[in-house]
Amino acid sequence: MYVSVRDRPGGQAPPAAGSALRRVAPTVLLLGVVSLLTDVSSEMVTAILPIYLTAQVGLGILAYGFIDGIYQGVSALVRIAGGYAGDRSNRPKWIATAGYGISALSRIALLPAQGFLAITAVITADRLGKGLRTAPRDALIADASEPSMLGRAFGVHRALDTIGATIGPIVAFALLAAVPGGYSPIFVVSFAFAIVGVAVIVLFVPNRRTGGVPSTLRLAGLFRAISAKKLRGPLLASALLGVLTIGDGFLYLSLQQRDNLAASFFPLLFVGTNVAYLALAVPLGRLSDRVGRAKVLVGGHLALLAVYLTAGGPLGGTIPTVVTLLLLGTFYAATDGVLPALVTRLVPEEARGSGIAAAQTVVALSRFGASVGFGALWASVGRSQALLTVACLLVVALPAAAWLLRSRESE
Repeated sequence: MYVSVRDRPGGQAPPAAGSALRRVAPTVLLLGVVSLLTDVSSEMVTAILPIYLTAQVGLGILAYGFIDGIYQGVSALVRIAGGYAGDRSNRPKWIATAGYGISALSRIALLPAQGFLAITAVITADRLGKGLRTAPRDALIADASEPSMLGRAFGVHRALDTIGATIGPIVAFALLAAVPGGYSPIFVVSFAFAIVGVAVIVLFVPNRRTGGVPSTLRLAGLFRAISAKKLRGPLLASALLGVLTIGDGFLYLSLQQRDNLAASFFPLLFVGTNVAYLALAVPLGRLSDRVGRAKVLVGGHLALLAVYLTAGGPLGGTIPTVVTLLLLGTFYAATDGVLPALVTRLVPEEARGSGIAAAQTVVALSRFGASVGFGALWASVGRSQALLTVACLLVVALPAAAWLLRSRESE
């Protein structure tokens, strides 16, 4: 069953000709601003977290793998709950706001956190907040957008999100340059950006109220979303590809160790990836609307395969590093917004948030396994061999994932 989206959400006039930004709904742009501010905050921390945990706190690669797994996968615990709560309450804005608020508080909580357990607890809270907010936010985007422009709408949102993700590491780099080894100022400034993001969603983003759908039907819609035949292929493909998706932190640590990069320059690795993501998010979103979201999703994982080969290969230096970062950004541009756009058209409208959450939950859980497993593999066989091993497994998995996605999208 395909999703029915209002032709002109909120009584908006037909989109005028012009740029992609002028063609998407104001709600999409406002949520993009919220994500921009939130990503400045989160990426300031993310950009220093691998080097902070391994060099400053002194964690080994196995311990870092566990924390990275938490970072990648713990949001799965609440993603479906967040999507369902948004659908059931008819107030997805406030469910998303709660998630943004939890993540904001976690930034300042990093200041007193010392040691493995305390840091793990803070990161868990941050990721739970992300899991709670993501599906309701994406449901708001889908509800405000025309069906033929879902890829573009998600692409514009992700582009604004990525502007913040690009600014965040630059701010972290500047703070580290001003105060070498001073991670506390990063946590404080990160908290300030997060609070402004919460204020924007509270004050300016309108709430969607579906109305007229009894809670029993929404509950039935949740189970239909999870068990729908059309959704099985994308969920299986997401799990297969997710378990072979190495966390960014591992890739950046690999580049840092290979090239002996100074810790103060570590945040700039994130900038290279985010610049490519920013440049390609909207074009690849529009491409997915034209040629099929499954094709773009698979193409993104071909870029990820190239990332593993360039990061794990024998060549080092500036050019291979830049190529790796640009390919990683291409992967995210081709997958991050495309998957929810694909899933949105495969579930009933009353369970849209739940359907998106189901796919995101599968991805989060599989990436948790990927982080923990890759940490153990790196510790066992070394950095380069671990990357090349995962690359070989991805070569085997890609044809199966392509079949699973294509067979369902064409039904």
